[in-house]
Amino acid sequence: MVFEKMAHSHKSLVIRYLRILLVLFLPLGLFGQHKFSMSDAFLKRAALTPANLKQLQWIPGTSTFSHVLGDNMVLVDASNLKADTLSLLPKLNEGLASLGTPSLPGLPALTWLEGGDLWFHTEKEIFTYSAIKGLNRKNWYPAGAENVDITDKTFAAAYTLENDLWVNIGGKELGVAKSEGDGIVYGKSVHREEFGIVKGTFWSPSGRQLAFYRMDESMVTQYPIYVLDSMPAQVREIRYPFSGSPSHHVTVGIFDTKTAKTIYLNTGEPSEQFLTNVSWTPDDKFILIAVLNRAQNHMWFNQYDAATGAFVKTIFEETSDKWVEPEKPAVFLPGSNDQFLWQSERDGYNQLYLCNLNGNVARQISKGAMPVTAFYGFDTKGEKCFYQVADETGMNRYVFSANLKSGVLARINDYEGTHNALVNSTGEWVLDVFVNAKTPRVVYLSRCAKPAMREPVFTAKNSLEGYSIGLTRLSTLLSKGGMQLNTRMILPPDFDSTKQYPVLVYLYGGTHAQLVTNTWLAGAELWMHHMAQEGYIIFTVDGRGSSNRGFAFESTIHRRLGDVEIEDQLAGIEYLKAQSFVDPARIGIFGWSYGGFMTTSLMTRPESKEVFKCGVAGGPVIDWRMYEIMYTERYMDTPQENPEGYAKNSLFQYVDNLNGRLLMIHGSSDDVVLWQNSLRYIRECVRHNKQIDYFIYPEHQHNVMGKDRVNLFEKIELFFNQNLRDTAGSKR
Repeated sequence: MVFEKMAHSHKSLVIRYLRILLVLFLPLGLFGQHKFSMSDAFLKRAALTPANLKQLQWIPGTSTFSHVLGDNMVLVDASNLKADTLSLLPKLNEGLASLGTPSLPGLPALTWLEGGDLWFHTEKEIFTYSAIKGLNRKNWYPAGAENVDITDKTFAAAYTLENDLWVNIGGKELGVAKSEGDGIVYGKSVHREEFGIVKGTFWSPSGRQLAFYRMDESMVTQYPIYVLDSMPAQVREIRYPFSGSPSHHVTVGIFDTKTAKTIYLNTGEPSEQFLTNVSWTPDDKFILIAVLNRAQNHMWFNQYDAATGAFVKTIFEETSDKWVEPEKPAVFLPGSNDQFLWQSERDGYNQLYLCNLNGNVARQISKGAMPVTAFYGFDTKGEKCFYQVADETGMNRYVFSANLKSGVLARINDYEGTHNALVNSTGEWVLDVFVNAKTPRVVYLSRCAKPAMREPVFTAKNSLEGYSIGLTRLSTLLSKGGMQLNTRMILPPDFDSTKQYPVLVYLYGGTHAQLVTNTWLAGAELWMHHMAQEGYIIFTVDGRGSSNRGFAFESTIHRRLGDVEIEDQLAGIEYLKAQSFVDPARIGIFGWSYGGFMTTSLMTRPESKEVFKCGVAGGPVIDWRMYEIMYTERYMDTPQENPEGYAKNSLFQYVDNLNGRLLMIHGSSDDVVLWQNSLRYIRECVRHNKQIDYFIYPEHQHNVMGKDRVNLFEKIELFFNQNLRDTAGSKR
């Protein structure tokens, strides 16, 4: 009943919010008279981004939080807000000098330990520091080590050198596994970093044992990456698993640092399966793995014996007629070796479930049409947990606490916007880092039990004060499927409703992304505001398939990538053309990666032909048969199973429909969306006598980064100036 009352209140809030959203002009405009250049948008980004409390964290077991200010660490008592400042850098450098280690130019990333000590690492050494004992060197690893993974229990370090896995225990190097040949990789992330996988090693809770991935990709297609400066020309071979082709095989090993012995888990057949979300039980005895079939429609959450590698049992299974996508490992309750929280979309939204090793689901913790977007942890006693959700609109983020015994939920904050929480280990205090479209950043402190009695402990200044910034308008549209879509429109600072303006539509269009949010600048990037200063309207629609709106919203794309996404972008175009200040003859489009696929689709597919005057497609997928197994087959199945779907969204066949100007950009070393996509597309354009603009960024991978990113966006700006902003807006 408590939850029902809370949900009803929240629903009323959402309805009220949506009504406002339809006509909301955010007061972000006309801060000043100065403009910033495209170069400034990237090279001066730090200065133009709202400030924050650096390295903000709680000291475990206390009501004191800390943050870094310059070379000092500031400690704040939450109960009375009294602050102490520690001049820490001189003390660290004094200790480093006594050890013969180079001094630090500034404070490193510091982490508190139980008992009040700090630890940090440099490029090759690990240290602890305490006010009483001073600096202590705990361990080291080679300067060239990659994928370094340090356990704060023993300060042992796992790392890779080329494709081999090593550990350093108390200053002693041990070889864990050596690659047997080309295509055999140890200790690195696998499955193309899908399923939430970002690393390849997993320390046990005690720090004694190390679980690690072994990947055999010798059966996977080799693909050449051009090495520019080699004379004569050479290539660097990578392994790339094209959809429908053989996939790599993965197993999980366990290395015991006491015995220096390794065993492998009996994860069984078939070899082409995905071993995801590896976690340990708190007693070091068992490993839990979400095992997913290649079709990604059946998941077995399995338990394995860490001492022998034997399969123990399947704790539970999840199936879907579309896809199952586990992305978060099990998280055990404090003091329990049996109870854990699991995240799943089984009810249509990503929710938290309280489970045990016997497979029983004791309770669904989070509820409603509000997907969990972050899990923060438990209080010390394990009675409560804390997490973040997206609301029903997808625009806002709120923090909740849940009583794991009673199931009672409580929302810790209520102002519309994005709340990120840091809860102290006792569960008594919360630091709420809050932003919304008109609030750069405020950090509030409150007791979890009394969130309304909050105290601002930091307020960021408007970093764009003095600059001329256009008004940002949020709105909603209805898709053809009847689902509401969130949109963002940025108007020029000197907007005149009697004129007509060119429009630049920026999009992504794929899964795992959300571009329009109730955060600072409504989620827009600085380059967009530069373009608005130059006389453009910048418009974005988060269509079906995008994140944080529930499984039904996201899964409409299944087996037909590009179809509903085009429908929703065209709904956005209808909205734009209904605005008297939009010039319907001057609408351009820009997107990268999936957005590059969408840009090329919208420039050439029959249903959107001649809608856009010009477009920029960066790193585009042109044919999904040329993209990787893990991502593509989740949404499209294999080319053998879904030939009609793959045929329809292959963009080679639509080249004849290209009428506007299209600039295609690619990094020559792109190992995500292979260069071959756009090269083959150019060939088709030549064969069909279609003109296309094309530019390569030599040796850049999927994204053009560093100072070259300025060159990229200046090129994009120049292209739109020449092909879109070619006439002044006309008076009505």
